[in-house]
Amino acid sequence: MPTPALAVRRTALVAVYGTLKRGLRNHHWLDGAEFVGSDVITTATLYDIGPYPGAKAEPSRGIEIEVFRVDAVCLKGLDRLEDYRVRRPKSGDYDRAVHDTAFGPAWLYLYNRDVAGCPVIRQGGWPMVA
Repeated sequence: MPTPALAVRRTALVAVYGTLKRGLRNHHWLDGAEFVGSDVITTATLYDIGPYPGAKAEPSRGIEIEVFRVDAVCLKGLDRLEDYRVRRPKSGDYDRAVHDTAFGPAWLYLYNRDVAGCPVIRQGGWPMVA
């Protein structure tokens, strides 16, 4: 996988679906990033893994995302938060892959761990609203 600087040259967009969304506890990691817009994608399914969600590259009926334009410094910080490991992407908590959004291709962090027994969110967003 490319380093953050090369990754940003490939695509400068990041799609977020959990605690990084506006108004949630980790959004400060996106300070300085430009909010591009909201979208719904069907190429990932969310799992409620407790204090945050994890996405798997599985079809869904549409999960809600927010898309941000980031620079290499911001992407590196997000990689650290998500425990994404550039040289061994399957060994951290999250990997990242490019998914299509209404605003163009964007990085999406995908959960590497087992989700057996975790509630599935195949439509809508996180946090789940009753």
